[in-house]
Amino acid sequence: MEKELKQLKKMRSEAEEIFMHCLRAVDPFQAVKNFIHVEGDRLILGTKGNPKTKLNMTEFDRISLVGAGKATAPMAKAIEDLLGEKIQKGIINVKYGFTEDLVFTEVIEAGHPVPDENGVKGTQKILDLLHGAGEKDLIFSVISGGGSALLPHPAENMTLSDKQEITRLLLACGASIDEINAVRKHIASSKGGQMARAAVPATVVNLMLSDVVGDKMDVIASGPFVPDSSAFKDVEAIFRKYDLDDIPASIREHLKAGLEGRIPETPKEDDAIFDRVFNFIVGSNIMALETASEKAKELGYETLILSSMVEGETREVALVHTAIAKEIVKTSRPIPPPACIISGGETTVTIRGDGLGGRNQEFGLAACLDLVGLPPRVVVLCGGSDGNDGPTNAAGAVVDPFTVTRGKEAGISAADYLKNNDAYHFLEKTQDLLMTGPTNTNVMDVRLILVR
Repeated sequence: MEKELKQLKKMRSEAEEIFMHCLRAVDPFQAVKNFIHVEGDRLILGTKGNPKTKLNMTEFDRISLVGAGKATAPMAKAIEDLLGEKIQKGIINVKYGFTEDLVFTEVIEAGHPVPDENGVKGTQKILDLLHGAGEKDLIFSVISGGGSALLPHPAENMTLSDKQEITRLLLACGASIDEINAVRKHIASSKGGQMARAAVPATVVNLMLSDVVGDKMDVIASGPFVPDSSAFKDVEAIFRKYDLDDIPASIREHLKAGLEGRIPETPKEDDAIFDRVFNFIVGSNIMALETASEKAKELGYETLILSSMVEGETREVALVHTAIAKEIVKTSRPIPPPACIISGGETTVTIRGDGLGGRNQEFGLAACLDLVGLPPRVVVLCGGSDGNDGPTNAAGAVVDPFTVTRGKEAGISAADYLKNNDAYHFLEKTQDLLMTGPTNTNVMDVRLILVR
């Protein structure tokens, strides 16, 4: 047994090594540097050998920088590193603690996932900058996950507290990020392409680090510079789907006005305001998963990437993953051990208790219950690429067939803690939390199943 426990410890270490390695592949600073190339007065946008757009910088009188998101500070740092003093002014909103030392850009720390007053003030500054831009302005936008909550600018007759309340309701009911952002776009004046409207007639280069399933541009940070594919009728359907009755009155009235055509829809794809807007994704979940696969192969594992688009209720998704682990142990399918199964995406948690945790910790707690009885050669890691899972300081969890036993030895029940959505406190006591600190990137979640 001592030999098996030693192997299990090594596997846990390997899982963390793979996870950290794949995050480096979607480092926001490097992702931007890999995408933008300056050759004299020419600005070339695209990866080497695959240029997407070329701009002549002599055609612009001013260059500005705006943005929002958990990974925005290092993205802005890359722009500053490339363009330096050519940047006249910059303003970005970031989550508290997710900062960088920038020279030409003002960094405003604000609330996430629930927006706060700092976010409102910072967004107003960004909108003022955009409204002041002219035809000879070039505006760089750097957007990443978290940007939607960090760009709160309530629509007319709406308050910040109204937005905070609807955000809490949507998070608690298990709404997907697509659904949450569809609502956000229609109760704000800063999302769903409305920043593109504010920037007219300037040229905008919008660089995005994707944290959404399928890399849908209009969903990333609620698409401030991207045509919106959702409408007021979709918001009404979301409220109906989750039986949300306690919606603030101002939001109900705003929705009604939108449905009746008394206020304009968010701008759509055929709108001329997007003629001078260039939208690009510079980093995504699949890039992280591919790099995880490469690292796992280096460590001697056969690898299989399931999907970068896994969604659904966290506990159910966890059981699908553990079922694959069991199949590998029993039949060596779909790949033989040593095996590394990799998946990404973003699941949701329907909150039933009053505990502490996040979707990745809940995934780990649900998974460990299903791993009981398996030989000590299975490890499951689930982590948020941003290093923060839910309202906690943990990125997620690393569990194995003995996690539940460690809980029993500490006098606690995994099943009871799962029932109360209290994964953090259980995994803290069993020492199975995945702790990375803020990673300054955000491309959704990464899940690894290792079987020796």
